[in-house]
Amino acid sequence: QVQLVESGGELVQAGGSLRLSCAASGRTFRSDAMAWFRQPPGKEREFVAAISMSGGGSLYADSVKGRFAISRDNARNTMYLQMNGMKSEDTAVYYCAAGSFLRSSSGTYNYWGQGTQVTVQV
Repeated sequence: QVQLVESGGELVQAGGSLRLSCAASGRTFRSDAMAWFRQPPGKEREFVAAISMSGGGSLYADSVKGRFAISRDNARNTMYLQMNGMKSEDTAVYYCAAGSFLRSSSGTYNYWGQGTQVTVQV
């Protein structure tokens, strides 16, 4: 079992920056690919970014490329999402997830956090 807890979500102004964290516990963190998904109000959950077990590989949704950066610190069992140049369409509940493969599909991931709210104010 893996327990995931997100933090860092808050209200931010458009154009601003925010960093989300995902703390993992329960088993060896470095054995999982990790990802961020988000669910905007009234919409389905969507892929944001993913990072490989070692941190050497990553994937990004087109909508966040060049603005968001995913990273992980295996020594701290923590994954991060640095969000810059934020837009109103980034408003969503952000979830972290863990799984065996570096993929953009939510079905790939076995473990999920409870989510953290990010609101971008124009």
